[in-house]
Amino acid sequence: MQSPPPRLFDPVRRAARLARAARRFQTADFLHRRAAEEAVNSLEAIVRGFPVAVDLSPHPGVFAAVLADSDAAGRIGPVQAPAAWPGEAALPVADGSADLIVSVLGLHWIDDLPGALAQIRRALRPDGLFLGALFGAGTLKELRGVVTEAELSVRGGAQARVSPFADGYDAAALMQRAGFALPVTDVDRVTVRYPDLFALVRDLRAMGETNALAGTARPLTRDIAARAAALYAERHAEPDGRIPATFEIIQLAGWAPHESQQKPLPRGSARMRLADALGVKEQGGN
Repeated sequence: MQSPPPRLFDPVRRAARLARAARRFQTADFLHRRAAEEAVNSLEAIVRGFPVAVDLSPHPGVFAAVLADSDAAGRIGPVQAPAAWPGEAALPVADGSADLIVSVLGLHWIDDLPGALAQIRRALRPDGLFLGALFGAGTLKELRGVVTEAELSVRGGAQARVSPFADGYDAAALMQRAGFALPVTDVDRVTVRYPDLFALVRDLRAMGETNALAGTARPLTRDIAARAAALYAERHAEPDGRIPATFEIIQLAGWAPHESQQKPLPRGSARMRLADALGVKEQGGN
């Protein structure tokens, strides 16, 4: 019997963060809109309908709003948005019931990401489509470094405060492991500039993206926050004094298997040499 995955996140704390963020989310929804726009761009390129669409995003209204202004809107059924799914319990979508499932910037808060992706794949009808986006490994790399150093300097010890994110290679492997056909992953790196660390933290709170790691969270003191802000400015400030914050968005796309889909050729069956495909002249050997 397999042991459960280690508990990384506290779902109660995560729900509290989202509830607190709800009132201010529209002031900091730009990354969610960017990820939703990428999903809608993909749908615009697919000339077919998706009668049953489900949005599993922590802020589901963003995808529906972006879709409403798209040429693809007429091909997508009414977007169902069940209650925020933390990934801890069963997916609130019956197996084989959805033509399209979307998740915008929420999957990075799930302990068992492989299991969550497998549930999503099972919830799709054959040839159904999943479009997802989650924050990747490069996200908030500057903040992670300065907060850790500041806490070590002031307190003599530090604890994790920024989520452990997957990278693009991890995501591609997880899509295949979950059983998706024709999986595709892409990485969108975004640099956002802020007047100081405190402005960045205000946006993270408005997004609901502050610390929801499991275990006891020791609060950051004013001394630690001030030291982190000073380090951020010292290490990363640009000539105008603003500081950059890196966000890495991993875009996922995959289909529930269907017999009509393209299949990879068997090994050894290729009829064209790689050099011919690339238009390269090979040099003769001795």
